[in-house]
Amino acid sequence: MVRMLGGMGRTMPGSSDFNPKPSDGGRHQTCRPFLRRLVANAALLVALGMTLPAIAQSAKTTPREGMASRPHVYLMRGLLNIFSLGMDQLAAQIQRRGIAAGVYNHSVAGTVVDRIVQEYHAGDHGPYILIGHSLGADAIMTMAQQLDRQGVPVALVVPFDGTASYAAPANVACVLNLTQRKYAYMVAGAGFHGKLSNVDVSSDTSIDHFTIDKSPRLQAKALSSVLQAVHGQACQPGASGPATAHQKQPPSKAKSAGNGTPLAAPTKSEAPAKNAAPTKSASPASYSGYQG
Repeated sequence: MVRMLGGMGRTMPGSSDFNPKPSDGGRHQTCRPFLRRLVANAALLVALGMTLPAIAQSAKTTPREGMASRPHVYLMRGLLNIFSLGMDQLAAQIQRRGIAAGVYNHSVAGTVVDRIVQEYHAGDHGPYILIGHSLGADAIMTMAQQLDRQGVPVALVVPFDGTASYAAPANVACVLNLTQRKYAYMVAGAGFHGKLSNVDVSSDTSIDHFTIDKSPRLQAKALSSVLQAVHGQACQPGASGPATAHQKQPPSKAKSAGNGTPLAAPTKSEAPAKNAAPTKSASPASYSGYQG
């Protein structure tokens, strides 16, 4: 236990904070800083141990048969629930508009997928909307791929600064990718005919990986897309034909997928070259971004 806590950057035995002297008075005085840190670290570990199972349990609630369809927004945090609090802010804004919105850690993504599948097959056809930051952004792209294999349509996916490029699967109507990493652009996967927007904010010096989810401007953009999807104004799963993405600036030519076939750009209506299964993109398209 002591060794594990030492890895968290706390002062351990052998340091100036824990150097007991022969006399009892000196031992008590020098042990106090170490004991205070030990108690604080133990409390942190207990809190994390209680929080993550509670989040997982809330996602395991069994839906009732014959459920009425209503909008659902699932927001996924990144590492340790402490770097993605913009997801909580956005969830509160969505809830104030009477829309169900829940926040989860990326580590329980599989459990959330199971719940969505159960809801869908119980008669609740959504629409379903996925939003995530950092590792949570990666999670919602893989969640969309898993839901595609389960035959569940997804109206809107909004990654905030994911860590890699992913292929949007065929079941997704819209992807609004808010990023400041060019290597984390999303691309059209096999059968995708929806609207794909890569919004590159790397030129905004006030935004970095730890603040992008808390940006009022980007939260407003995400919220607007959520409301349009909820009210059927855009991003309707199963709608025929791709939506037109407005270019932020003229795109350059797309990189080749490696077999001579270029990766599909969001404005193209043709399906891209088929791959084994929707997954991470081998190399993202080199266009500089689209604004939906």
